Amino acid sequence: MKLSEERLQETTVSVGGMTCAACVRRVERALQSLDGVAEASVNLATARATIRHRPQWAGLEGVDALITETGYDYLGIPEEFREDPIAASREKEIGDLKIRFAVGIALSVVIFFGSMQHWFPFLMAIPRQPLLIALFLLTTPVVFWVGSRFFIGAIKAARQGTTDMNTLVAVGAFAAYAYSALATFVPQMFTRSGIAPHVYYDGAALIVTLIILGRLLEAKAKGKTSAAIQRLMGLRPKTARVIRNGAEEDIPIEGIIRGDLLLVRPGERIPTDGVIVSGSSSIDESMLTGESMPVSKEQGAPVYAATINKTGSFTFTATKIGAETALAQIIRLVEQAQGSKAPIQRLADQVASVFVPVVFAIAIATFVVWYFFVPDGNFSRGLLNFVSVLVIACPCALGLATPTAVMVGTGLGAERGILIKGGESLEKAYKLTMVVFDKTGTLTRGEPQVTDIIVAPGIGENDLLKIAVSIESVSEHPLGEAIVREGRTRNIIPEAIGDFAASAGLGASALVAGRPCLLGNRRYLEGAGISFLPLEDAAERLAGEGKTGVFVARNGQLLGMIGLSDVPKTSAREAIGILKKAGLKIAMITGDNAQTARAVGEALGIDTLLAEVLPGDKAKEIRRLQEQGEIVAMVGDGINDAPALAAADIGIAIGAGTDVAMEASDMTLMSEDLKAVPAAIRLSHETMKVIRQNLFWAFIYNIIGIPIAAGVLYPFGGILLNPEFAAAAMALSSVSVVSNSLRLRRVWGKIIF
Repeated sequence: MKLSEERLQETTVSVGGMTCAACVRRVERALQSLDGVAEASVNLATARATIRHRPQWAGLEGVDALITETGYDYLGIPEEFREDPIAASREKEIGDLKIRFAVGIALSVVIFFGSMQHWFPFLMAIPRQPLLIALFLLTTPVVFWVGSRFFIGAIKAARQGTTDMNTLVAVGAFAAYAYSALATFVPQMFTRSGIAPHVYYDGAALIVTLIILGRLLEAKAKGKTSAAIQRLMGLRPKTARVIRNGAEEDIPIEGIIRGDLLLVRPGERIPTDGVIVSGSSSIDESMLTGESMPVSKEQGAPVYAATINKTGSFTFTATKIGAETALAQIIRLVEQAQGSKAPIQRLADQVASVFVPVVFAIAIATFVVWYFFVPDGNFSRGLLNFVSVLVIACPCALGLATPTAVMVGTGLGAERGILIKGGESLEKAYKLTMVVFDKTGTLTRGEPQVTDIIVAPGIGENDLLKIAVSIESVSEHPLGEAIVREGRTRNIIPEAIGDFAASAGLGASALVAGRPCLLGNRRYLEGAGISFLPLEDAAERLAGEGKTGVFVARNGQLLGMIGLSDVPKTSAREAIGILKKAGLKIAMITGDNAQTARAVGEALGIDTLLAEVLPGDKAKEIRRLQEQGEIVAMVGDGINDAPALAAADIGIAIGAGTDVAMEASDMTLMSEDLKAVPAAIRLSHETMKVIRQNLFWAFIYNIIGIPIAAGVLYPFGGILLNPEFAAAAMALSSVSVVSNSLRLRRVWGKIIF
C-alpha cells in the first residue's frame, strides 16, 4: 500500500433523495470534487456515501453544503446509539407515498372513467367540454402534487446540468398533461391542422400513480434488505445492572464505564463485553457464532454484549464498552459491507452515466419518425410513443441490481456468524479455485490430546495412565496437561509422589506409591537403560502417524506408551469434502514436519501439503500458488497467519481468531465450525448469481422495452405500448430486482452447515 493511501481517512454519511443510478453518479462526482477527497463511493440501496479523504479536507460542513446544493438531503453520520437516519427517512417516505398513492389511485380511477366516456353508457349524457374541464381539474393535483417529487427532482437535476430518472417521468407525464390541456382549452390548434384533439389525462395520471406505487413497493422491499442489520441493532440491551459501592443499580447501557462490575441474571442479555469475576453459567452465543448450543462459562471466561445468559447468575467486569464491543464491531463491519460496491457494478455505473441522454435522443427520434415518416402516424401517436419511451426507460433497476443483492448476502452471512467485508470480497470468493488451510488451530484443535494408550502385556490402560497422571500433575508441559485432562475424563485420582525430578525437554522421574517410575520421550528412557523391544512396532507406528509418544517405565521395565496429537476438528473432514465436491482444490500449510503434515492430510483427505513452512514464509507460498494461476483463499486464525491472509485473493479468519487476523481477512467466521467455510463460499456464489440475474433483467428490460415503446412491433399486428402500461412496467422492474435479491433468503435457508 502506498504511503499516501495509508494516510487516507474514511467517513460515511447518509444521503436522502436518491432514486436511481444516475443520482448515484451525480453524488459521487460532486463528492469527488471536494478539496481533499480522493474517492467517493455511493450506495443506492443503503443511501450512504463512503468518502476516503486526506486529514485536511472540506469536512462535514463542506459535504453538507455540496450534497444540498446538488439537490439531495444530507442526513448526517450514522451513529451507534442513534436511530438510523435512513431507516427513519424511509419510514417517513413510506407514509408519504401511501397517502399520495391513495389520492392518486382514487382520482385516476375517476379520470379513467371520464376519459373513456364512450365505454360507459351512464356517462354519455354528460356534455364533452364540461367533462374535459373536470378531467383537467382532477388530473392537475395528480400530476403536480402526487408526482411533485418527480418535478422537483428534474428541476434539481437541470440546475446541475444533468438528467435522471425523475427527468424522464416528469417530461413524460407533463407532455401528456400539457397536450391534453391544449386539446381541452384550445382545440382549434389541432383541428386547423387536421388533427383530432384527443386527450390523455388518464395516461398522465396513471403514469404518476403507478410509478408512485412502484416507489412504495420498492421502499418497503429495500427496508427488508437491511433487516439483518436492524435485527443486530435490536439485540443491544437498553439497560445494565451495575454494582457500585456495594449497591445494585439499573443504568442505561450508555452509562457503563470500563471496569464496572455488572450482574447478569438468568434469561437476561449481557449488556457489554467483559470477563466473569464470580459465578458460572451457560450462555447462548448464537448471535455471534451462529451455533445454537449454549457455551459453558466459568470464572475468567470472556462474555459478549447481547448474548443471552441461560442458567446461572454471575458478575463480570466490563472490559469493552460502546463501539469497542464485538457486537458493535460486527454491526460496523456489516454496515461497511452493505455500503460497498462489487466490481461488477462498474458496468451499471458506466451505463447510467449516459443512459438518460440516450433515452431522450431515442424518444425524440421516435416522435419525429411517427409524426413525419409513418404513413398513418400523426402528432397524437408520436406524442404517445415519445411519452412511452421516456416512461419505460427506468435506470432504477440498474442502480439497485448490485447493492440490494450485496446487502441481503452480507446481512444473511452476519446472521450465521459469517462477516463479509463487502461486494469485492463476494465477487472474489465466487472465482476461487483453491482453498489453503492453516493446520494448527484451524484444521486442528490447537492443543494436544491423548489419542492412543498402548500397554505391555499384563498392564491395564488405567494403571498406566494413573502413573502418568501422578507425575504430570505437577508438570506444566502442554503434553502433561493433555494427559491430566484424559485422566480426569476417566475419573483417575493421582497418587502421591516423591523425589520428583524433571529433565528439560526429556521427561521426569518420581516415586509413585513408593516405586521408582520414569516418564518421557524415547531418548530419555533409553538413556536410563530401558528396553523398547516389546513395543518397538507400536512405537514406530505412532511415529509414522505423526504422533508424539510419551513412554512410561516402572522398576526399570517399559509399561507402555501414550500417543498424543493435535487432532482435527470434528467438522474438518466434512468441510473439506464439501469443498472438494464443489470442485475446489484443497491444500494445508503448516510449520510441522512432513510426517506430521502427511498424517493429518491423510486423515482429512487433503492431497496438497505444504509442510515445514515458517510463519514468515506462508505469504510466499500463497503468492507461489497464485503465480501458478490459482485464485486462492487462505483460512487461518492466528497472528502469524495475517500476512498470508492479506496475500491471498480471499483471506478467511476462522473462529473469531485474533484482531490482527480479522483485520487482514476479507471474511471472518465467528464459529469454530469449519463447515462455515464452504457455506461462506456458497453464499458468495449465490449472491453473485443473483447480481448477474439482476443486471441481466435490468439491461434486457430496457433493451426490449424501449424499442417496443418506440413502436418497432407496429408493423407486426399494430402492437403499440400505451404510456400507462409503460409506467406499470417501469415500476415493476425495480420491484422485481429487489424481490429477486430477497430470494437469497430462501436459498440461504437450504444451505445447512
